[in-house]
Amino acid sequence: MLMPSIYTNNLFDDWFDFPDYHDLERRLYGKHAAREMKTDVREQDDHYEIDIDLPGFKKDELNLALQDGYLTIQASKGYDNEQKDEGGRTLRQERYTGSMQRSFYVGDAVTEEDVSARFADGVLSLKIPKKEAAVLPDKKPILIEG
Repeated sequence: MLMPSIYTNNLFDDWFDFPDYHDLERRLYGKHAAREMKTDVREQDDHYEIDIDLPGFKKDELNLALQDGYLTIQASKGYDNEQKDEGGRTLRQERYTGSMQRSFYVGDAVTEEDVSARFADGVLSLKIPKKEAAVLPDKKPILIEG
């Protein structure tokens, strides 16, 4: 007989871990939110490849932005509380509305056009070229007359 679990991995989690309703990441992903955007980064000769696990998200729930050399990936999810299940009653509900994000420094020389992104099967795959920032000329002293 299948029974719902009344305890989490730690017996005392439910007793002493009071929810913080101001922290949307925690409401969406629990106290392990930092580990939910699991990422693999590979370095190739001329580019970097980044794979980010985002299970349960759709492409339109993701946002990529590049600003000041930082590439930020944001995933936002909403949960429709009005949805009713005609086949039974809900025993436990763990999905909520919220968002999470992660940023990577990719350099000031990388532009939005340089980054390629693909989302398939819950994995966001990014390809970012290695680009050197423009080299400024060495300092040259200015002679002061007088």
